[in-house]
Amino acid sequence: MVSLQFGYSGMYIISMVSLKRGMSHYVLATYRHVVATIVIAPFAILLDRKIRPKMTLPIFLRIVLLGFLEPVLDQNLYYLGMKYTSATFAAATFNMLPAITFIMALIFRLETVNFKRLQSAAKVVGTVITVMGAMVMTLYKGPIVDFLSGRGQSHHKTSAESADQHWVTGTLMLLASCCGWAAFFILQSFTLKKYPAALSLTAWICLMGAVEGSIVTLVMERDMSVWVIGWDSRLLAAVYAGIVCSGIAYYVQGLVIRQRGPVFLTSFSPLCMIITAALGAIVLAEQIHLGSVIGAIVIVCGLYTVVWGKSKDLPSSKAIQIDEKSGTQELPITDSTKSIKNDNIVAAGMLKN
Repeated sequence: MVSLQFGYSGMYIISMVSLKRGMSHYVLATYRHVVATIVIAPFAILLDRKIRPKMTLPIFLRIVLLGFLEPVLDQNLYYLGMKYTSATFAAATFNMLPAITFIMALIFRLETVNFKRLQSAAKVVGTVITVMGAMVMTLYKGPIVDFLSGRGQSHHKTSAESADQHWVTGTLMLLASCCGWAAFFILQSFTLKKYPAALSLTAWICLMGAVEGSIVTLVMERDMSVWVIGWDSRLLAAVYAGIVCSGIAYYVQGLVIRQRGPVFLTSFSPLCMIITAALGAIVLAEQIHLGSVIGAIVIVCGLYTVVWGKSKDLPSSKAIQIDEKSGTQELPITDSTKSIKNDNIVAAGMLKN
């Protein structure tokens, strides 16, 4: 899991470099899922051939929507928001994902809250704390916290002024990206119930994301030269993100949830923010502001409050084993014995991308 967090952090840094060098975020998101499809499809064809159900129109329409929510909507808003702020800020903002998923689950009545139970109150309080942390990061920028004295200040003077002008816009885009990612997981939970071949579903989502992303790119980018990439950071960003963050990550996340549980998985989420902050300061000489530091600390506190509440909702170990054997993933509606499925969905959402 530690290696996976380094992988995500590397994706943030490499993507930021490619965006700063003029690569279109639409093209990056599209190429990323083209690579992911090429990598995942062969494994899906071989490993899911005995369990792959028949494709129907309702399932296909869900896959089309899934291909839009994460590969197109989430990725493009995320890359643009990161471009307007910083890689460190984007990584910190995505610690809000569990709270947003929890709020959406409440809105769609996929989860109930009983304030007489301490764990339910903890989830609500943690969600409020997380939202407060996001508001701090959005509304208060503050002075620069110079962890590496004098490094890269003159080099980033112009980019810092540009970030000042678009800071709120970038933050709102990152929050909207989180909402798209959370909606993706909620819809994916129901789709997996009808189409339980998870690896094949992943390949379909990546394929639909590549197709829909290409259409969006053709509409938004009229200059065909944006599709041309050389042997530089732009190619590296697409290949690296596609293989590591859309290929290997899916397998590792599923393996960790199956063996150690969702609480163990989610406990590593803030580590990505710390690694990204360190790499961003060293590689990109990013300027970290006091508001980002304070907001990130508040968000992490809220995150672990939510995680603690979710951990207390886990059923007995016997129920966990039965759920693992069934291979299904869906958010609970009213039956508390199914709450482990919701944990799987919420936990996986905290490792973005």
